[in-house]
Amino acid sequence: MTRPLRLGTRGSALAMAQSGHVAEALTEATGREVELVEVVTAGDRSAAPVHRLGVGVFVSALRDALAADAIDFAVHSYKDLPTAAAPGLHIAAVPPRHDPRDALVAKDGRTLAELPSGAVVGTGALRRIAQLHALGMQLEVTPIRGNVDTRLGRVLGPDADLDAVVLARAGLARLGRTDVITETLDPMLMLPAPAQGALAVECRADDTDLVELLAVLDHAPSRAAVVAERALLATLEAGCSAPVAAYAVIAEGEPTSSLAGGAGGDEIYLRGAVISPDGTRDLRLSRTGTPADAAEIGKALAAELLDLGADSILGHDGSTGPGTQHIGSTE
Repeated sequence: MTRPLRLGTRGSALAMAQSGHVAEALTEATGREVELVEVVTAGDRSAAPVHRLGVGVFVSALRDALAADAIDFAVHSYKDLPTAAAPGLHIAAVPPRHDPRDALVAKDGRTLAELPSGAVVGTGALRRIAQLHALGMQLEVTPIRGNVDTRLGRVLGPDADLDAVVLARAGLARLGRTDVITETLDPMLMLPAPAQGALAVECRADDTDLVELLAVLDHAPSRAAVVAERALLATLEAGCSAPVAAYAVIAEGEPTSSLAGGAGGDEIYLRGAVISPDGTRDLRLSRTGTPADAAEIGKALAAELLDLGADSILGHDGSTGPGTQHIGSTE
């Protein structure tokens, strides 16, 4: 009798929810049973501010468990992963991406435009802090940590001390908490983090049977979008907590030749931004191409941002760079 596959996951409510969704989808598609194995990471034990956390703080323990054969595969919030590939491991699937936009949860059902001058807004991401400052709304933005319930409690709870918080909409959706959202933020106002809303299903590269099994979960458009966004991030040599934003959209085109059965003219549209933490410098560009060229599009857009001075923005903030890590899935 085939034993259940061991799926490694962090123990937070959000991590367990998203891992549970992956487990259910795999069982439904293949018939294989899956059991969740909780793995405690260094990030779960730390109370340090977001920008002080090291690269892979939510990832390394899961990858160690994979290497030790303590688990068969792992599910990560893709934006938590360092951009460099992990030796001996393989991203076997990128499931359909959830809505990558950010969401506002505010007192009295207010939207962002309805927040008064001086309103206190909490978020764990330097990228969001920078973009909120760039709006010029005279908001007081404060860094916060904690799981989703903790953050929501600071706006909606009996001891609320914030006027609003900004979180990833995908995380709220996976927890069934979209009812608390007072506004889903337009990417023109708040461009998401690279790979926000996407999951990475990772296993050992030499486990060829499992690589093939997990491939059933892969969603090609989601993978192409994430590849473009993360190529931009890697080319900028920016860490995951840097004030870098990227959002790729795949648009389905008309078949190149319906008579010849052409694959179609799908297009990828990538927007990228680098914003100084105080919001005074805000570089935004876009680029288009085909999904097959996703990585090259990301690299090219990053090169254009660097030509405009993005390196000076990233270099002036000691908390940014390849040695930092985004709080990621706890948002």
